[in-house]
Amino acid sequence: MKALIIGGAGFVGNYLFKHLLEHYDWGIFVTKMPHESIPYEGINIYDLDILNETDILNLLKEIEPEYIFHLAAQSSVALSWQNPNLTVEVNINGTINLLNAIRQLDYSPRTLLIGSGEEYGRIRKDETPIHEEVLPRPGNIYAATKVCQNMIGQIYATAYNLDIIMVRAFNHIGPNQSPQFVVSDFCMQVAEIEQNLKPPVLSVGNLHAKRDFTDVRDVVNAYCLLMEKGKSGELYNVGSGKVYEIQEILDLILSMSTKEIKVTINPDKLRPIDIPVIQADITKLRAVTSWNAEIPIAQTISETLDFWRGEPL
Repeated sequence: MKALIIGGAGFVGNYLFKHLLEHYDWGIFVTKMPHESIPYEGINIYDLDILNETDILNLLKEIEPEYIFHLAAQSSVALSWQNPNLTVEVNINGTINLLNAIRQLDYSPRTLLIGSGEEYGRIRKDETPIHEEVLPRPGNIYAATKVCQNMIGQIYATAYNLDIIMVRAFNHIGPNQSPQFVVSDFCMQVAEIEQNLKPPVLSVGNLHAKRDFTDVRDVVNAYCLLMEKGKSGELYNVGSGKVYEIQEILDLILSMSTKEIKVTINPDKLRPIDIPVIQADITKLRAVTSWNAEIPIAQTISETLDFWRGEPL
């Protein structure tokens, strides 16, 4: 068996191919952008621009993968507000290019499209926890592109009989995540303060939002189980099923710090629209895979903080 990870140089991709190496006897192929690097042995690495359909098709014909994990995305909500054109180009057009290339093959590899819990957007109180049948009402540009991606995936699965599974992944966190994301941002700032690289003041955004956080290692395990056991054409939530207020996350991080730190609200970190609560109902995922999140959030945060303490800042 061969597995192709498209967009594997990022945060999730690195954990995914390591998980595959440890738990699956598959050939592993990973794509990246030319400016990216993947210093890891045991995998086959290719440069690929998902905005070039011909290049995608040529690579698929060369590798002939049975499984495709489509991770390539512009995944920052903040950046999607700043650069909506790029977000649309990568998340929608890039996915269409991949699916069009798959259509031209003489077989249908099983393909996992990764969406986001952000897609649900402006949910009502009676819709929490959110199950897969809840109507998406995206509240930001990134979420809108992911709704479109998954709708296109379902259309292609039905219209062209492609073996596609859609995922809505809720907030996943862990060591080596970009500081564009809240937990990694807080941990990086604390590490900078501990090393006397900045004053003992931590800059934050909205602390009242509640989010469903899951360790990235649990998330990639869910992806692999869905590849094995998921039903074609179906959409699955992937999350812990629990919510944590950002204030609670911040308090936990501060409790692990070696210094006294003040907190200040930074208006630049506030989103134009922020959804109060986003929590996954993962009944469908569990029914198909028997998956459960196993890594406690305190462990994830501790390891993320230690990662930044060991990084040159």
